[in-house]
Amino acid sequence: MLMADIGGLHLHYRDDGDPEGRPVVFANSLGTDLRLWDAMLPHLPRGLRLIRYDKRGHGLSDAPQGPYSMGALVSDVEKLLDHLNVRDCVFVGLSIGGQIAQGLAAKRLDLVRAMVLSNTAAKIGTRDMWSDRIAKIEAGGIAALSDAILERWFAAPFRATPAFRAWENMLLRQPAHGYAGCCAAISGTDFLASTAGLTLPTLAIAGSEDGSTPPDLVRETADLVQGSRFEIIRGTGHLPAAEKPQDYARLLTSFLREVGHV
Repeated sequence: MLMADIGGLHLHYRDDGDPEGRPVVFANSLGTDLRLWDAMLPHLPRGLRLIRYDKRGHGLSDAPQGPYSMGALVSDVEKLLDHLNVRDCVFVGLSIGGQIAQGLAAKRLDLVRAMVLSNTAAKIGTRDMWSDRIAKIEAGGIAALSDAILERWFAAPFRATPAFRAWENMLLRQPAHGYAGCCAAISGTDFLASTAGLTLPTLAIAGSEDGSTPPDLVRETADLVQGSRFEIIRGTGHLPAAEKPQDYARLLTSFLREVGHV
């Protein structure tokens, strides 16, 4: 296991593939850890450097008391990529990871040459919605919301498979205060203006059954970035990289080829 000390915070990460290859960096969703990408990565072309990490409050990374800010989450991965001497990556962000991607691209274009905005938006929900969610977690833990979260994460057929239980366990085993801390970060994020100023190559991916960031919301964010491409993976919810990994990898591979990354 690899841990990076980024100055008072330790981030857990993985650095797989070809160490000399072009880097692709993955940022996962609220309530998941870096294993979100496990089923999808083997379907990508060989020769890439594949970097994944657990954001603060999740997985094996440190989970300081919240609330967190989106600026802190962006700064965390900025420091991680500097620590790993990464430049000109393709940054793949899902849900809150997609907001981190937008924030990082606006701040450090030397780090990001292209981005994938998956199941995300420039602004997700309302402050009242996130405040209510945080209050419920503080009162009853993640279990108080888990059924509703999992229904948004996956389409009904996947929820009927044995594999579904692993994702339920992953969600329930995240630190509740880390989850709530990241909820606060999303609550305070509105990237509509800054994302509209971005010009880098962008692929947006939505799941047709996503109850957290529906396709129309993802499309609206894609439309902010001139020349972006929008794709829907049918029959998937909020985590299509896990639900239909081969379909997800096919879209990502096509985009990597378009931007000359493979």
